[in-house]
Amino acid sequence: MKKTTSAIGAIGGALIAIAAQSAFAQSSVTLYGIVDTSVRYLTNANASNDSQVSMGVGPITGSRWGLKGSEDLGGGLSAVFRLEDGFNLWNGQFASANTLFNRMAYVGLSSNQYGTVTLGRQNTPLFDQLGNVYDPLTVGNYDQDGWLPGALGYGLRQNNSVKYNGQFGGVNVEAMYGFGNVAGSTGASNMYGLTASYTFAGLSLDAGFQQNSDVHNNKFNVVNVSAVYAFSTVKAFAGWLHSQDNTGMVDIFMSAANSPAANFAAPVTNTNRIDDGFYTGATWQVTPPLLLTAAAYYDHSRNALDADGTTLSRGVRYSGVLLAEYSLSKRTEVYGTVDFIRGTGAAQADFPGRNNQTGVAVGFRNIF
Repeated sequence: MKKTTSAIGAIGGALIAIAAQSAFAQSSVTLYGIVDTSVRYLTNANASNDSQVSMGVGPITGSRWGLKGSEDLGGGLSAVFRLEDGFNLWNGQFASANTLFNRMAYVGLSSNQYGTVTLGRQNTPLFDQLGNVYDPLTVGNYDQDGWLPGALGYGLRQNNSVKYNGQFGGVNVEAMYGFGNVAGSTGASNMYGLTASYTFAGLSLDAGFQQNSDVHNNKFNVVNVSAVYAFSTVKAFAGWLHSQDNTGMVDIFMSAANSPAANFAAPVTNTNRIDDGFYTGATWQVTPPLLLTAAAYYDHSRNALDADGTTLSRGVRYSGVLLAEYSLSKRTEVYGTVDFIRGTGAAQADFPGRNNQTGVAVGFRNIF
């Protein structure tokens, strides 16, 4: 009851802040969000290879609500903040237990000339680029729809972080440092990342590097290179992520629900797992209301854990997705998706039963 009361109090305080915005001529606060859920049929959903029909997340965007605001300080300088919480629309629960603003919670200063510096819990530069520009499915929420950038981008959000975002003509630079907050060590649990992207006409290019450390100072490194080309009503996507993991987290993040890898008691560290992941895709705005997306993901892993949790071997995992979205208005859409995923070698540990799954889903989304 105490946790529920605290959460209600926090939300109530935020709404009071919205009501008070008219008192500040140079300030603005916006309430926004997405409500999205789908009904999905999935094969081989458990160890007995039973099929499942369930209601759950949307395939592209999880449900969320948030507050964002700015105050004009003069001279092209503004104070900014953002608070964003993810929740499960189908049962009303927080997406992360006991965490009100699990997606973002930050405050900072923004300059028209020099860029923006923010502090708090934030998306990493890698997540910003993949989710907003370079992944055709914007790091989707089904395992079959976004497992590659989601798993190889371990640490897509970072607590205790300082972030810089600057735009210089066609070049965008993002940099982040996350404090580990571990006494006696500045390296344990910390992170740093950098991305640089360039846009010219219809072509966008991006490259970046990110390193995360666990509490024992084991390292996860990822390099990403991505491209998007837009012409007429079509966008074409391609990218590569190369990761080296000694934290053991990628083995767990690759796993689907109820798979052997998901049930590992703890991350197995210092295996020097190496992944090379490739993706490609395209979107086509067929008509103003109809958008079609096709995407394919492939990963080759070395030193990956087998289902026994001790043996290291190679694995291959690949998937394909088709998505159709139809807008009923500027804020509301219906959609349908079909996906297939398969794994061999060590990647079989990522599945609860047979080494493949097929999903078919329909859903409804409203943006406010």
